[in-house]
Amino acid sequence: MPRKTHLDTLALITLLACCALWGLNQVASKIALAEVPPLWQAGLRSLCAAVLLLGWCGWRGIKLFERDGSLGGGLLAGSLFGLEFACIFAGLQFTTASRMIVFIYLAPFVVALGMPFISTSERLRPQQTVGLLLAFGAVAWAFAEGFGQSDAPPRQWLGDTLGVLAALFWGGTTLAIRATKLSGLSGEKTLFYQLCVSGVALSLGALLLGEPFPTSLSPRISAMMAFQIVVITFASYLLWFRLMRQYPATILASFTLLTPLFGLLAGALLLGEPVTLRLVIALVGVAAGIVLVNRR
Repeated sequence: MPRKTHLDTLALITLLACCALWGLNQVASKIALAEVPPLWQAGLRSLCAAVLLLGWCGWRGIKLFERDGSLGGGLLAGSLFGLEFACIFAGLQFTTASRMIVFIYLAPFVVALGMPFISTSERLRPQQTVGLLLAFGAVAWAFAEGFGQSDAPPRQWLGDTLGVLAALFWGGTTLAIRATKLSGLSGEKTLFYQLCVSGVALSLGALLLGEPFPTSLSPRISAMMAFQIVVITFASYLLWFRLMRQYPATILASFTLLTPLFGLLAGALLLGEPVTLRLVIALVGVAAGIVLVNRR
């Protein structure tokens, strides 16, 4: 499939749908934490989604286990993917969610800085750099209230550092996919590597840290986990990795800055959290920045 230089209408709609779903996932994860500890939650959804993906590939006749020289890249991308979530969940013990979100979404800058070494055609023009800075600035401003707390946790610096590391691992995952043979493989196989490696690593992490395994779930929490497994980890990630094969990684990464703002909107609609003027202005700022990044 030839690689495109700009996003078309289908890609835009798909990206907006993915960002909206990932924003909803923030709410689903928050609700599920009442009964499912964080590392078990991340590990189980990866492992269960891998089983779904295996069935999907069997039905569609997509080969996952043929030798194609992609094992090294797959293990690298899957390890980075797992480390990202490990840093996020560990960091949330020491810093606030608002601060963590801002640091995580440094990831598009990691992609923007690294992609020119992989593909010179994806070097950002000055206008696109301004757009990326504008979009990130809008996200940071939306969550700026989390930086002004006087009762900061004693080891907040550690949580913030883990947030930055999570961004590096997230951006590194994208770069690893584009720099290795994974870039020429199906989205299904790329995702399968990530789910298997991260699912095993995160589950082992949960065991090592002594997180209690969730043996019984209420219907509400079961629905939240099913949503994360089927809709988020299986369907939306599969769409994302298919987009990664065809469109510029730097432009795709810029769209992820919509996700935390969609999460705030989802919290307002589903959890009764207030919609502030700050959020509305931030949405406009992110949208304007993304337009600049994607403008021909």
